[in-house]
Amino acid sequence: MNVETITAGEQPVVATERFHLRPLVTSDVGLIEHYARDKRVATMTTSIPHPLPPGAARAFVDRSLLPERDEDVWAIDGTAAGGPEVMGLISLKRMDRNQSEVGYWVAPPFWNTGLASEAVQALVAANPLGNKTMFASVFQDNPASARVLTHCGFEYIGDAESFSVARNATVNTWTYLKRMG
Repeated sequence: MNVETITAGEQPVVATERFHLRPLVTSDVGLIEHYARDKRVATMTTSIPHPLPPGAARAFVDRSLLPERDEDVWAIDGTAAGGPEVMGLISLKRMDRNQSEVGYWVAPPFWNTGLASEAVQALVAANPLGNKTMFASVFQDNPASARVLTHCGFEYIGDAESFSVARNATVNTWTYLKRMG
């Protein structure tokens, strides 16, 4: 995979042949809202409510644009290769000790296309925050996301649990780690 990192302000653009990972823009609200409303997407995340309340996508995009944010969010933008502007999102949430947590979701029309693996690989290769370690966790009823992480060199480190807003329940998770460099 060919990955090129271009700095655009504080948050870089990560370019691949198939898509660009780029910072969110206000015009992304509609597509993010469209996909995040899908119960299949919401229930595989910790933070997307279902049903999605009015204004939630706009508030999310607005938070991602704040200078004092603790999470950088990128749209998986396929326009460079003739695709849609938003095929999913990927993020790095800052943690202490030069670590971050990777989060991502892919819109259902792009499931089973390798898009999630390519996006995670591109973000790891770019390592835009200069992390020593990246973590990720997935719900245990989402083995496809677990395969994405292992395919990208993350190693399983244990079981845990996280609260899912859409499910209104605590859900068992698998936790993964990737040591950088």
